[in-house]
Formats: sequence, structure tokens, C-alpha cells
Amino acid sequence: MRYLLMIAGEEPTEEQKIAGCGGWSDDLLARGILVGGGGLHPPATATTVRVRGGDVLLTDGPFAESKEQIGGFVMIDCADLDEAVEIASSHPAAAYGTIEVRPMLG
Repeated sequence: MRYLLMIAGEEPTEEQKIAGCGGWSDDLLARGILVGGGGLHPPATATTVRVRGGDVLLTDGPFAESKEQIGGFVMIDCADLDEAVEIASSHPAAAYGTIEVRPMLG
């Protein structure tokens, strides 16, 4: 089953940026679990799109008023939720942010 791991947190420190994933994704690739993923530019670079009454409304930056923002994502293909949680908990960002694990449709 495929799961999306949404990696969120406050702006990482320089040390966290330098450390990156520390081989985490290489291990998942070798095991045939990693489907794809990537990091995102800072929230200030976002454009939020909404359509209301037929009008397209654009807002600079993220829509959510929160200290934690989505900083990256990973798509994995694994046996079940238990394995997805195990994989998410081993991600380096889990130590300083949050990782939402969500099953994908289809």
C-alpha cells in the first residue's frame, strides 16, 4: 500500500539542514520502499490558490497560520500502516518536527 509522509516543522537549524536525511532515503531505495519525494522551498515562496464564486484568489505564502509548515514529502510503498509508521519514525526530521502518515487512494 502507498502512503504519503508529510514532513512538517519549524524552520530547520543550519545543523539540521546540513545533516539532511543522512542516508535514510538511500536505505529505503535499496529496500524498494521509496517511490518518490522531495524537499520544498520555504513557506514564504508559496502561492495559495482558492476558487470562490468562480473567482481565482491567490495569496502569497502559506494559507495556514502555524509555526509548523510542510517542508517536504515522501511517498512510500509498504505492507501496512505499522510499517509506514516505523519508516516515518526513523526519518531524521521526526526528532524535531512532525510527520503525518496518510494512506493514498487507489
